[in-house]
Amino acid sequence: MRYIISGVIFAIIIAGFFCAPSVFRKADKEATIRIPLNATEKMVKDSLSRYIDEDFATKTIRLAGLMNADFSSRHGAYYIEKGTTVLRAARKLSHGAQTPVRITINGFRNRDVMLDRISAKLDFSADSLRRWLNDNVFLSAYGLNSQNATALFMDDTYEVYWSSSPKSLLDKIGQNYLDFWTEKRKEKARAMNLTPAEVMIIASITDEETNNISEKGTIGRLYNNRLQKGMRLQSDPTIRFALNDFTIKRVRGEHLNVSSPYNTYRNAGLPPGPIRTTSKQTVDAILDSKPNHYLYMCAKEDFSGTHNFATTFTEHSQNARRYQKALNARNIH
Repeated sequence: MRYIISGVIFAIIIAGFFCAPSVFRKADKEATIRIPLNATEKMVKDSLSRYIDEDFATKTIRLAGLMNADFSSRHGAYYIEKGTTVLRAARKLSHGAQTPVRITINGFRNRDVMLDRISAKLDFSADSLRRWLNDNVFLSAYGLNSQNATALFMDDTYEVYWSSSPKSLLDKIGQNYLDFWTEKRKEKARAMNLTPAEVMIIASITDEETNNISEKGTIGRLYNNRLQKGMRLQSDPTIRFALNDFTIKRVRGEHLNVSSPYNTYRNAGLPPGPIRTTSKQTVDAILDSKPNHYLYMCAKEDFSGTHNFATTFTEHSQNARRYQKALNARNIH
């Protein structure tokens, strides 16, 4: 018996001596290996060969086989760092240790472009996301509908798995929205005679008006003042959105004729949805702002990115003439 045990130990030592160089072989480059649904061993090996090299792939798949890896159930994305050993790679792939994907939402003006960018990072189509955002029953849980669904996507960074479903992604984004809209914030919105969705629309217009955080509360209040008085918002950013042209520097008469529910020069009330994704910072700036009586605003003639505010049309006209004169002086059309 003693000789048998010694023989087994010797065999293990010999196997370890010959296998060690293989299992500790390191990846020469980094790669993200995406394993689709019902993947085969060959598919995974081909990906490893393509993105790292064939030798690393062969050794990793061989070792993963000894670990009883079932790649058909390992749907996901796996990041292999440069310097990762065959042993670590095999463990990661065989145990389904996915690497999260980071989705950053920041100032998207076009919903379709945003959905295309998101879906490009995950294993589903943009159309599958669009279907959920056209589902008013699903959106009603957030107090939203298909027209204002962009409000759900607050500027933030979200971590999800590449294999996530469209609904699981939206559930995560939606939970962030619900967590933000606490009862305290809802009460502040009610004090302004607004719903959370309406605040999000005003915040999106405000973000297009200025990057200056110190002005955002004032501008948000100004638009709400007009809304509550039954005045048209007459917001230039909504015209640019309606025309899908944010390069327009000077909104002119011909631009104001665009037929769109987002034309706030022709239509009363708020547009049907946000004109971009917006940030928590902007929403809080509006909710926490002090009431004012401003009804008009015009960019300052010094092109500082700030505004002159007015309570009367006469005062506003004076501000506007100074700004138009400055535009003409710079030959801005």
